[in-house]
Amino acid sequence: MGENYVITIARGYGSGGRTVGKMLAKELDIPFYDRELFYLASEDSGINLSLFGESDEKIKKGIFSPTTHKYTGELIPPESSDFVSDENLFNYQAKIIRELAESRSCVIVGRCADYVLRDFENLVDVLVWAPPETCVQNIVEIEGLSEKDAERKIKKIDKHRSDYYRYYTGHDWNDVRNYSLCINSGRIGFQKTAQAIRQFAELKLGRNL
Repeated sequence: MGENYVITIARGYGSGGRTVGKMLAKELDIPFYDRELFYLASEDSGINLSLFGESDEKIKKGIFSPTTHKYTGELIPPESSDFVSDENLFNYQAKIIRELAESRSCVIVGRCADYVLRDFENLVDVLVWAPPETCVQNIVEIEGLSEKDAERKIKKIDKHRSDYYRYYTGHDWNDVRNYSLCINSGRIGFQKTAQAIRQFAELKLGRNL
């Protein structure tokens, strides 16, 4: 377990964090996880895969309680009426995240993985961000939206990600104090951002990757 390392990437919408994560995983020749966690958590828990997708849609639509349900690591048993609650769906994803960290090196995007693995020895927790105008331009190019629609979508999704993070961690998602490295992908582009994260990971872990 001591040789395994995990790079977690939190990212602003339009910053290219997911793309950077995939580039990084390919460069390091290690697995990449994002929505794949749904499938693994579904298999582990026996909870229907569609419920994980529905929970994710609630996040995207902002159907989320303003209160905090700080993640503790406990699973709700099958006999409980809350077994398929959003909280327990998160608990199972977190369980998978921890098991992955114990069994292999990997890159994980989102899912509060940095918080779930906060006590993991070989964690490299990163926030990828970019200035608003860069994020807007990226979304305009990728999704074909107008600048106004792209700006609205970015604000909406970033708010929902912030709410999700606060709900399960009790912390502010875009607070730089939560991460070992915060990097502006708008300054150097996606490929160089991936390279910079790798270089930082090597420094933090004290070895070549």
